[in-house]
Amino acid sequence: MTTYSYQMEAPVIEPPQRVVSLVPSVTESLFDLGLGSRVVGITDYCIYPEAGVTGLPRIGGTKNPDTSRIIALKPDLVIANMEENRKADVEALAEAGIPVWVTFPKTVSDVLNLLWNIMHVFDETSMVPRVRLIEQTVDWIKSMNQSPDDQLVSVFVPIWFDPLMTFNADTYCHDLLRICGGHNVFADRQRQYPLQADLGEAAPYPPEKTADLDTRYPRITLDEVVKAQPQVILLPGEPYAFTEAHVPVFADLDVPAAHSGRIHLVDGSLLTWHGTRIAHALNLLPQLLTG
Repeated sequence: MTTYSYQMEAPVIEPPQRVVSLVPSVTESLFDLGLGSRVVGITDYCIYPEAGVTGLPRIGGTKNPDTSRIIALKPDLVIANMEENRKADVEALAEAGIPVWVTFPKTVSDVLNLLWNIMHVFDETSMVPRVRLIEQTVDWIKSMNQSPDDQLVSVFVPIWFDPLMTFNADTYCHDLLRICGGHNVFADRQRQYPLQADLGEAAPYPPEKTADLDTRYPRITLDEVVKAQPQVILLPGEPYAFTEAHVPVFADLDVPAAHSGRIHLVDGSLLTWHGTRIAHALNLLPQLLTG
């Protein structure tokens, strides 16, 4: 995981006219906010909106972008994400004199602030009513789920299968679930190093050896899932592609979600994509969690 710092606002003075997005969720958001005509480069993983991104120059993956090609596109702003993009690539672009906006929303409020900041930085406000509607929807759903965590629907969401991995409270996914009425059963679980320590098979490294490592995505065991007793299990299609073939693994567990048939395959982007896609998440997740 990268450790470079993020910025609340873009490091530009004038509204950008040529932008390269290294973040799929931001690419979609730029189009949804009326800024698609300013996008001149995207990653191989930028798939939404399908009609908008078709034909745009692609500069490689989020972890291995072609920085020389980005420079050749002459953008006046590159938008990156501290978690999705590498520090070395951001530094290479910055050294070439290209402003890079490093985003890192970890809560729903952060995502809403990012959308407002994008509209402000690009001086494009035609979609203000849409973002206000998203905010109002968030407030309304939050008002429906004011109960303490132990009274919310307990939910488990794996994001990888081998090893089994999930996320804790210091993530956007967790905050989104909380607002939608779900209590992340691994909210307090910290990732330990090495892997054997996370799985309870070895002693963890001392704190001074892991101070700079990301602890937000613990590797867990199926026994821990059983102990957590989730009432709902959501199996996302990304970053790991959970499919119907994985459902029996969790359906065989002695947990309420299995007993009541509340194991659901979901579009992973609804859980992990920061930006306007939150509107789709708010439409689906509360139904899956609270019925």
